[in-house]
Amino acid sequence: MRTRLILASLVALSTGCVTQGTFDAKALEADQLSKGLNDEKGARAAAEAKVKELSEQITAQAQEKQALETRLTTSESRLTAGAAERRALQDENAKLSALNDELARNSKKLAQAKEELEKKSSEYENLAQSLKQEISEGKIELSELKGRMTVQLKDKILFASGSSRVGKEGTAALVKIAEALKTVQGKIIRVEGHTDDVPTGGGQFQTNWELSLARAMAVVRTLQDSGVDPTRLSAAGYGQYQPIAANDSAENRSLNRRIEIVLAPKL
Repeated sequence: MRTRLILASLVALSTGCVTQGTFDAKALEADQLSKGLNDEKGARAAAEAKVKELSEQITAQAQEKQALETRLTTSESRLTAGAAERRALQDENAKLSALNDELARNSKKLAQAKEELEKKSSEYENLAQSLKQEISEGKIELSELKGRMTVQLKDKILFASGSSRVGKEGTAALVKIAEALKTVQGKIIRVEGHTDDVPTGGGQFQTNWELSLARAMAVVRTLQDSGVDPTRLSAAGYGQYQPIAANDSAENRSLNRRIEIVLAPKL
């Protein structure tokens, strides 16, 4: 109605007088224009709302895309790191396996070497059986290493103090030893004399050199007299210069005063 009054006023002012039909036509046109304008405003508002909605959706989608890309990058990094860790672990496992194999081989070699080292010859077994009592009493020690057998006798069972003459007890022990030595083949027999560091004090033996050698020679003669082939026998005196214990007590000096009968392969 308001639109019609406005239009009527405008028409009246511009023309002074119009017909009712003309007025109604103009009014209808004005209503249609107003309605179109309102429709256009509504459509525009709806379009703007749609645009806003779409913009919000796009923003949300962009954020989601960014989050997905971030997670993907992180996952790829983890996968790469995980693959590297697996490869490193596989390498370590391979090294460990190789070390275990090497350890097993070396352990086997060590066991074989130890077995060979500790393996006793028939001569050793025979001598050990012959001297079983003397060994159990601690008068004689018997050892064998890499084919080199040593019979060690304490000087007190062989000699009186300062003497190079073999006593009765010593002779009996050497006879037993000689019986076993006569069956040994392919070995040289070297008798070695050793003393402590106490000076002899002159007399028959000026130094421990002479005393140790004289005692070794006395043992050689006893072995020869007991049937050992003299071509396989030799004597050596080492005096005080190859001790097996420090000469700092009576007990240790007693250990150093000894005769060693060494059986070694012929060169």
